[in-house]
Amino acid sequence: MANSTDPIITLHATRAVYVISVAAELAGMHPQTLRIYERKGLLEPSRTGGGSRRYSQRDIARLHRIAELTNVGLNLEGVKRVMELEDEVRDLREQLSLARLEASRAVEDTRRQYRRDLVPFTGLPARPFPPRR
Repeated sequence: MANSTDPIITLHATRAVYVISVAAELAGMHPQTLRIYERKGLLEPSRTGGGSRRYSQRDIARLHRIAELTNVGLNLEGVKRVMELEDEVRDLREQLSLARLEASRAVEDTRRQYRRDLVPFTGLPARPFPPRR
């Protein structure tokens, strides 16, 4: 089963294939709404060589998220800020995940190094110290 970090899925999600009318229909919005969202900085569709907008599956998901946030009463500036913060949280979680992985590898490398440096214990001598008087 593939996950969201699978390069094939990521490529499919980011491949801009939908024209504005199709993207608007998939998102349940009017094409003019998509243009407004682009002007407000909420969405950044790809452009063809001729300047036509092309939307990806990720863009469609973003449009659905914008709709969710506006439906609970946020204005477009609020939606923009929430989405910026969500993007930042996602990026920070990825960084944290990488840092944890690096730390785990460093701990394992240190453990391996200790195993090489340790001398096997053969036991104590029969009388380690002279008797007390």
